[in-house]
Amino acid sequence: MSEFGQGRQVKRLRIYIGEADRWRGKPLYAALLEILRLNGIAGATVIRGIAGFGARSRIHTATILRLSEDLPLIIDVVDTEESIHKALEAIFPMVREGLITVEDVKIIQYTHRYLNPLPADRPVASVMTRDVIAITPETSVASGWEKMLEHNVKVLPVIDAERKVVGILTDEDLLERAGLNQRLAIATRASPDIVNEEIKSLRQLPLTVRDVMSSPVITIRENESLGVAAALMLKKGVKRLPVVDNNERLIGILSRLDVIRQVAAQPLEVPLPLQGSGAYQKVGDIMIEQVPIVNRDDPLQRLVEAFQVTNSHRLIVVDEQGKAVGLISDSDLVSRIQSDQQRSILNALRQLGKPPAIKVSAYDLMSPGPLTVSSNISIVQAIQMMMAEGRKWLVVVDEAGKPIGLVDRPILLRAITMAYGA
Repeated sequence: MSEFGQGRQVKRLRIYIGEADRWRGKPLYAALLEILRLNGIAGATVIRGIAGFGARSRIHTATILRLSEDLPLIIDVVDTEESIHKALEAIFPMVREGLITVEDVKIIQYTHRYLNPLPADRPVASVMTRDVIAITPETSVASGWEKMLEHNVKVLPVIDAERKVVGILTDEDLLERAGLNQRLAIATRASPDIVNEEIKSLRQLPLTVRDVMSSPVITIRENESLGVAAALMLKKGVKRLPVVDNNERLIGILSRLDVIRQVAAQPLEVPLPLQGSGAYQKVGDIMIEQVPIVNRDDPLQRLVEAFQVTNSHRLIVVDEQGKAVGLISDSDLVSRIQSDQQRSILNALRQLGKPPAIKVSAYDLMSPGPLTVSSNISIVQAIQMMMAEGRKWLVVVDEAGKPIGLVDRPILLRAITMAYGA
């Protein structure tokens, strides 16, 4: 439930009554539970005491047998302030003898099995990718980039002679510290001439992987649980974790996509009592509402500006009615125009110049048919759809088909990991 996010300040309602208390011929605790449920309370627990006394209770004998006739009960409720106050209005007349308290509490964890689609107990070794491409610190940056291009991987673990992880090299490291001009996603779709020029420039640099890699590296043991690994990814803000054995030697790598795939493989099971209760997370609870939109007739100049302003790698294309009709990525801009114009596009995206003066629109460059859903579908359904279609983005639309939000892999990882203390 979005209202019960970890760290959220909410209210705890406690109702102290006796087991013998009645309301309209039925036990008071049962009547109170029914009223709480009808008023939208997420859940309530009845706690039965083994002994006690209240304002009018007396012990008449030396034993406690007398107390068993009316044992104390506590009804414990945790919910939002608004929900608690609404419930109080209904239960005040029902508690004619007893005690009602309300206090502030902080949510540390709120979950149940339908909010935990991730098989968290699964060992990392059963999920990780074992065929890992690695390099050494002495490798030149040009060779490192060539290996990324050859295997189409954005991350390369850096290992020493004993296969211990000493660093990690990403295309972002090469962009920031070696002067690389484009991300891997763009480079793999650019013309061979541009790619070869980039490699030639890197070869002229007296830099090795050691000079530009990220270090120290966050790793995970092979026997650690998937829940711990996912929480670590989220906490540290990393997309991949090198997996090591008990001797700290590299044996695999765990990616964000590896984690999400485990949820997609789970059977979809939503119990009827939870439907509509707000306890089962939906896409609308987690989506980004700031949607980067361009019109289908927008020219190239407008598209470049939209990428720069939104700081996004993808844009949603809408038609005259505002309906989502396509997606366009920065790599689409490079790959779908003439090769002799690609250098100008790359420079424009990096704000080093203007885009070429060619007549092309968003409609000409977009990928039609974005994957769209309503805000009411479950997170597990969203993951299953994205994995089945091989998509990185899910466009959330209203009843008219107009974009109202976005869901991507980082958002999904956060949604399925929050239950594990991240």
